Amino acid sequence: MNARGKPLRVGFLYNHEASHQVRHSAIVIPALAERYPSFEITVLATSDDLLRTVRAICGPDIEQRCRFLKLESPAWRKPLARFFGPILPFSRLDNLYSNRKLFAAFDALIVTEGTSLFLKKLRGLEHLKILRIDHGAGDRSIGFTRTFSGNDLVLLAGPKLRDRFLQLGYLRAEQIAVAGYPKFDTVNVTAGRQRKFFNNDKPVVLYNPHLEPRLSSWYDMGLDVLEYFYRSNDYNLIFAPHVMLFKRRFHATLEGFSVRLRQDIPDKYKTCPHILIDTGSSASVDMTYTLAADIYLGDVSSQVYEFLIAPRPCILLNPHKADWRDDPNYAFWHFGPVVDDVESLDVALREAARTHEGYLPVQREAFSRTFDLQPTPSSVRAAVAIGDFLKRA
Repeated sequence: MNARGKPLRVGFLYNHEASHQVRHSAIVIPALAERYPSFEITVLATSDDLLRTVRAICGPDIEQRCRFLKLESPAWRKPLARFFGPILPFSRLDNLYSNRKLFAAFDALIVTEGTSLFLKKLRGLEHLKILRIDHGAGDRSIGFTRTFSGNDLVLLAGPKLRDRFLQLGYLRAEQIAVAGYPKFDTVNVTAGRQRKFFNNDKPVVLYNPHLEPRLSSWYDMGLDVLEYFYRSNDYNLIFAPHVMLFKRRFHATLEGFSVRLRQDIPDKYKTCPHILIDTGSSASVDMTYTLAADIYLGDVSSQVYEFLIAPRPCILLNPHKADWRDDPNYAFWHFGPVVDDVESLDVALREAARTHEGYLPVQREAFSRTFDLQPTPSSVRAAVAIGDFLKRA
């Protein structure tokens, strides 16, 4: 019960242009509904696609356990969202502001990203608890910012993230719950590893560049990588970048301000029989490709940690010549060889199987510190952490 003597009203908020964050929290919904039947749970999403994705993850019975509600914002502000979108999360902020009266009826929101903290600045929402199930579990500094302190509770995947936040002083121990990685509860690792996308037995390489304009390999090296595999007879390639890379033409970051133009993919790569290109389907975010591939090729995406649910060779691309070896933001670059150009990539690929044994202990140790996985599913542990926190609060 809340302070007004009514059942606690809990919302799961999905406010994004893509669906890559949904699996990190949606699987927690049925677990929370089962263990805390007195909670009134509502799924709040800004698109029909997000609502469909939540329903698919939660299963057919979820309609009887909670409400589903699509959030709307004024149509006249849509052009502003398109104009400011490349440099500001305008549409996300607009969605929050436009629905502020609706949010006022809730006791708590479960979120997966930081824009939601904007609600804390709005009048009438002082009572609202915001609990964050963070999406991803990488090492970049953007995942460890002071803004996390605005959340009432942060659910983290494992001790690596907890210890770094405590060391930085951005979170207090009572603000943290280590609950594992709910997204893993949504995948079948064995079936995923057996899935084939090509009619041959050549090694499958997953190229997974990020969108971050200062750090991604795509802008300076991406087309050279595609050309290498186009000309090669030795590998199959799955090109599945961060789902947001091809959502926009321009990409900007305020973390060391930079703006880059995202180039298009030439048609010859799209029709090549040993290259699969997916710039944004559900398979690019539900671990379909990270499970199916034999070798991971990327730059700064935290998906490399998901890839290590079954340890395999990794190759990291460094066209921007980062001084990465002693930088904690690049800890995952110790999972395999780091190469600066396509010529070095050829050598790294040919030696990937042979050299992997040397990287295997590092991969396993990093995975275990990143993900605190236990016999109890992570989604259940997250539900219990949320429920207990809200009952105390």
